[in-house]
Amino acid sequence: MINLTVELGKRSYPIMIGSGVLKQPGVLDEYIARRDTLIVTNEKLEPMYLQPLERLIKSPRIASLVLPDGEATKTMDTLALVYDALAENRFGRDCVLIALGGGVIGDICGLASASWHRGVDFIQIPTTLLAQVDSSVGGKTAVNHSGGKNLIGAFHQPICVLSDTETLTTLPDRELSAGFAEVVKYGLIADPELFGWLEQEHAVILNRSSVHLQHIVRRSCEIKAKVVAVDEREKGQRALLNLGHTFGHAIERCAGYGEWLHGEAIAAGMCMAAEFSKRLGRIDAADVERIRQLLTKLNLPVDPPQIEPAEFIDAMSQDKKVIAGQIRLVLLDSIGSAAVVTDYSEHHLAELLSDQFVH
Repeated sequence: MINLTVELGKRSYPIMIGSGVLKQPGVLDEYIARRDTLIVTNEKLEPMYLQPLERLIKSPRIASLVLPDGEATKTMDTLALVYDALAENRFGRDCVLIALGGGVIGDICGLASASWHRGVDFIQIPTTLLAQVDSSVGGKTAVNHSGGKNLIGAFHQPICVLSDTETLTTLPDRELSAGFAEVVKYGLIADPELFGWLEQEHAVILNRSSVHLQHIVRRSCEIKAKVVAVDEREKGQRALLNLGHTFGHAIERCAGYGEWLHGEAIAAGMCMAAEFSKRLGRIDAADVERIRQLLTKLNLPVDPPQIEPAEFIDAMSQDKKVIAGQIRLVLLDSIGSAAVVTDYSEHHLAELLSDQFVH
């Protein structure tokens, strides 16, 4: 088992990564500490993982809540179901919640734990690649609003993250590929060697090599843990983790939540960011082509769906990363280096969108 730590002083927590770690007796004992436990999962994962997890937990009371699957369910109404389950079971401030699932479950369960009795402990057990490499680490929790993606949320760190790469063997191909988008992002902003390795090993990775998947999860978590440790609440360096996300979140909103998977939207969004970086003279056309080719090899989209430019810019302007009306973009200086940029011309952005959305 690979053990990493997110260094946040008294709130530091471990990330445990390995194949079959979810089957290890006692792996959660010190984090549950015989407390009342609510497991939150979804209808697809319940038959595969809920009962085995319940058998691992030593707790006076274990309750479970099975939610519908999909990004479209990441709403205040679904969040209320978690509060209802906690209230019905009379779980108090000393309870612990477990998020068993992908990014949607992690976000909903995390936000509920951040606000129930003004904050209770929770554990992340991510079962998708995207959640294992990204959303389960760092403490961002949120639900969507009609006005935009993840607009209602809180920073609330888990007390541990348990990533069993064996769960990735049952992941549909489309969801596996969606997770690779965030891995490519780490290479683009911080690790050109990781990007090059993905270019060389993409075929073996898509065949779900256990060794390769563990390396991907470990390296991604190392990069994100380091960033979170120095900028937990996204006041500076952590904003770089949003490469492609301002464009990608607008794609998700305009296309309809759930029509495009998050990773798919981020892949197309990173290509838009790369193209804009090229137009501003920050990178060259060869870099843009390398990015598009790698994402294509990983079965990810490189172009956005057809959306009216005015609708798209409106969606971007409601992104939570907008400050004082200024859309902040993460742009590339090279493969392996990025920066948060605000001093671009709105005319140049409008030109980019007009060219991207040719009807």
